Amino acid sequence: MKRLIVKLLLSVAFLFPSFAQSQEADTLLKLDELEFVDGSIYENQIAAIAVDSSVHIMPIKTIAESKESKVNDSLFGIFLGGLIGGFAALLMPCIFPMLPLTVSFFTKGNKNRSKSFISALFYGVSIIVIYVVLGLAVTMIFGSDALNALSTNGLFNFFFFLMLLAFGASFLGAFEISLPSSWVNKMDEKSDKGGWAGIFFMAATLALVSFSCTGPIIGTLLVQAATNGALLGPAVGMFGFSLALAIPFALFALFPSAMKAMPKSGGWLNSVKVVLGFLELAFALKFLSNVDLAYHWNWFDREVFLALWIVIFGLMGLYLLGKIKFAHDSNLTHLSVLRTFFAIVVLSFTVYMVPGLWGAPLKSISAFLPPQSTQDFDLNPVYAGDVSHKEDVSSRKYADLFHAPLGLNVFFDYEEGMAYAKTQNKMVMIDFTGHACVNCRKMEANVWTDQHVRSFLTNDVVIIQLYVDDRTELAIEDQQVTSDGKLLKMIGSKWSYLQANQFESNSQPFYVLMNPSDRQVLIKPKGADYDANTYLMYLKEGLEVFNKVK
Repeated sequence: MKRLIVKLLLSVAFLFPSFAQSQEADTLLKLDELEFVDGSIYENQIAAIAVDSSVHIMPIKTIAESKESKVNDSLFGIFLGGLIGGFAALLMPCIFPMLPLTVSFFTKGNKNRSKSFISALFYGVSIIVIYVVLGLAVTMIFGSDALNALSTNGLFNFFFFLMLLAFGASFLGAFEISLPSSWVNKMDEKSDKGGWAGIFFMAATLALVSFSCTGPIIGTLLVQAATNGALLGPAVGMFGFSLALAIPFALFALFPSAMKAMPKSGGWLNSVKVVLGFLELAFALKFLSNVDLAYHWNWFDREVFLALWIVIFGLMGLYLLGKIKFAHDSNLTHLSVLRTFFAIVVLSFTVYMVPGLWGAPLKSISAFLPPQSTQDFDLNPVYAGDVSHKEDVSSRKYADLFHAPLGLNVFFDYEEGMAYAKTQNKMVMIDFTGHACVNCRKMEANVWTDQHVRSFLTNDVVIIQLYVDDRTELAIEDQQVTSDGKLLKMIGSKWSYLQANQFESNSQPFYVLMNPSDRQVLIKPKGADYDANTYLMYLKEGLEVFNKVK
């Protein structure tokens, strides 16, 4: 029941691809920004060799086989997020009242149902074209490389935080985001011409007039589609969004009698807008958390994040119960059944988060929270007191910047970890991860905590965690220039380029099992796998190969 409530709330709350993709795709990073270290230490490390007739080391070229499917999954997540966002926008006070008026325009005085439907269908297609062109324009203006860079750029993440904060304030009634009235008037004039061109400009007028309601949703959608890293992400997201807007117009034009079953416009439309405003505020905090982690500000730890979410969702629950009222709200004389159900879900989710302030893992939302290692006051022995290794790790490279999850024996530098594993004669697991990687946190909180997986990670492997989005500047002696003139200046860019060039992947999490002696890949690397049993089988398969070749 607990998981059902949490998942139901998240399915409503996180309408946009960053969260939708957490179940389907890994975090993608910019390839053009990635910079590589001196290649001499990696010479001849990637060529696959056969040790005997029964044991084969996996060729690196096979790593890219699943790349296309990951991109497809990512695009589907973006489309799904856009579709949900479009249906949410349909219930906004700027659009919903226009639905019966627009449909009546196509059906009034026209006894030919097929002609009415074709006109409404063209109207819907026009809406789709307008929004898809907007998505394509974002990619064309910024370029795919620039879009990918947004996911790890601290300045842009902070800008997105401020932008979503403004969107949330707008939905709560502080002000309205609107386009110049001259644009609306010009489109409205052209829509009076009639014909196909007139219908198209009617759709354009709808897009402009409803911008105060759809703008924040579109902005959030484009931000998430852009930072996801998929080239066609913004266009696919806009297609899903516009499809959700267009479908009702065509369907009601075909079945106008169904309009009678629709709820009447009223104060509930503004309630939808206010609820989305609370969700925008909660959504914005994820971007602020990304910046805080990447730059090691240490201002926005897990407790602070949870405290803010508890307050935001708590206020949302009180609003749904009518205990809080904003300026544009009408008087709430009674609670509807649907509104009561939503209040129950929101308040239950709020109560669910409270134990997290003292270290409860909150596995259902752990992927969206700052890492458990940022928790200052943690009563959970799995994450705090039960330290699984006895070695002093304080002197290890970058130990002051990163914290090992679950108290595991983790290295944060490639060479240091490899050298240690060689002396211990243990298999290496390279974990390409990131501060902003939702799936990485989910793996650590839901899979690595499995007692069998954790036992294996503690006793049978040396973990090297490489953060590909860290913005800490390397020491002068560690900075290098690649053959193509790129400077290795940041920790994150160093490990990003290592992953992209050596393993032909730029997604996280990405797990590579290697032999530290000859630095050969033992089996095909693996991305996120939320089934602890299959993930453990993967680890054991790598160990079996390692034991045969070491």
